[in-house]
Amino acid sequence: MLILAIDTSGKQGSIALARAGEPTAEGDFEMIEIAPLVGGTFSAQLIPQISDLLTRNGFMKTAIGAFAVVCGPGSFTGLRIGLAAVKALAEVLEKPIAAVSLLEVCALASGAQGKIMAALDASRGDVYVGEYEIPADPAQAPLEQILTRSEFLVQSQGRTVVTPDTVLAEAARAAALSVSTLPPISADAVARLGWRKIQSGAVVTPEQLEANYIRRTDAEMLEKSGR
Repeated sequence: MLILAIDTSGKQGSIALARAGEPTAEGDFEMIEIAPLVGGTFSAQLIPQISDLLTRNGFMKTAIGAFAVVCGPGSFTGLRIGLAAVKALAEVLEKPIAAVSLLEVCALASGAQGKIMAALDASRGDVYVGEYEIPADPAQAPLEQILTRSEFLVQSQGRTVVTPDTVLAEAARAAALSVSTLPPISADAVARLGWRKIQSGAVVTPEQLEANYIRRTDAEMLEKSGR
């Protein structure tokens, strides 16, 4: 199966092609190519870049067997662009979609075990966090939310903090927390998590695909602003 993975959640993004479900030297998953996307112009370059990626590797779009796409958290505009492209392609090709959380991608990419706190900068002093247990505990559903910096440091006690953000990593270390600093997340990690979801049947249709912005409610925003 050929998997096309897309991440447009941040200032920089990427797309990747992977082959999965076929015996290779790497097992049943083989990364074919990762291509960067320059921030600020996702809407103009995403579809042409996908076309170029397929052409360079000798594939037509009809060869795509499934999609993996970051559904959040991240830039509202960036996420909408990536999701819209996947919705359109998946509808035309009638292929399944694995919608993945960038926080869960961080947790699995870290290779850490036990109780994990994945963290991403949400700007304005806030932090996107995801609480996971690896190996997964079926009785414990992952929790993703947005916290203030101080709430994040308190809630991370007893967990390994995993993040690609060096500022958050330094703050966690200063609070005597266990920290694993990740390299920047790219679409290859999205493809790997997407494949795991595809194998377990955790896929959605274009109509079901939605962004998960993990934003505060209006009441919480008013409370934070002191109004």
